[in-house]
Amino acid sequence: MHINELALKNYRNYPEATLTFENEVNVIIGENAQGKTNLMEAIYVLALAKSHRTPRDKELIRWDQDFARIQGKLTKRTGPLQMEVVFSEKGKKVKLNHLEKKRLSDYIGTCNIVMFAPEDLNLVKGSPQVRRRFLDMELGQINNVYLYHLARFHKILKQRNQLLKNLQKSRKDYDETMLDVMTDQLIDSAVEVVSKRFSFLSRLQVWAEDIHKEISRGLERLEIRYIPSCNVSEQMDLSTMKDRMKEAFSRTGDREIYRGTTLIGPHRDDLRFDVNGRDIQTYGSQGQQRTTALSLKLAEIELIYEKVGEYPILLLDDVLSELDDFRQSHLLSAIQGKVQTFVTTTSVEGIHHETLENARIYYVDQGMAKRKD
Repeated sequence: MHINELALKNYRNYPEATLTFENEVNVIIGENAQGKTNLMEAIYVLALAKSHRTPRDKELIRWDQDFARIQGKLTKRTGPLQMEVVFSEKGKKVKLNHLEKKRLSDYIGTCNIVMFAPEDLNLVKGSPQVRRRFLDMELGQINNVYLYHLARFHKILKQRNQLLKNLQKSRKDYDETMLDVMTDQLIDSAVEVVSKRFSFLSRLQVWAEDIHKEISRGLERLEIRYIPSCNVSEQMDLSTMKDRMKEAFSRTGDREIYRGTTLIGPHRDDLRFDVNGRDIQTYGSQGQQRTTALSLKLAEIELIYEKVGEYPILLLDDVLSELDDFRQSHLLSAIQGKVQTFVTTTSVEGIHHETLENARIYYVDQGMAKRKD
């Protein structure tokens, strides 16, 4: 799949812009704070209907304007496709081929995106929240059922947390039945989310292990481990998982009321990355951590291809300067000729690879983007 045209209206610092792109590599050059990352973000938002930089949609609307619109013309193996996202005070609307989709799960996954930015280098050493977002973002693109259960889980979680906060303040009107009902509903969605995460990581492991071995010149073996907040495992069926979660909730009931929050579930789970049997978050070098992050991103590309039958669009936002020459070269060689790629950078000087030498160049300055002829 690839984007042929991107049109922006009142998006961030872009009053209006229309750009056409090549099927392979497009390099966006500009100084900091001129809008090149905003352009990259717009492609991401077009695909996922949300930003990776802010949870507040209103920040995407240009100052003093009441709406922002992103439109894209794409080509997929099934044919041409038009996508549109509009943000306003009333919320957001998404359209496929001019038809509005009421449910985001019917929209997300139409265009698959893999983004690699400097903050993704924190995937290994950052907080568990960063790793959960990585899971949800990538898995949600290729599994609509996962998106449904994840959204349902968070809706029930919010309600359950509110009940726990109320109980924390006063247990005079303790409604044990209501809490039990919410817990059962939460568990029903939680086991679906956790089960699908286990399956996704099992396939990601297959790709990431080989890629990491190649980048490390055969010296390292990467293992991805899912760390659940209660005693469940990949080998369990859904019924057994439910029983284990119920047991865990029964043990933490008083503590949850005391804390006023839910202490068990996929919102508390984490990932761990071991290299040659050692946790690299704690014991790994910066080079090992960056190799792991790169391996995961390249593995995502192959896994999406495996699942949907075509390669995703790759966004490299100011990340090449963060990688040494060897990792730069490996990344660019891996995508050459098969993945439409967008690269933002302040300069291509010092980056020597035929993938970039044949790229289409765009210059961005103060919210204006211009293609180099």
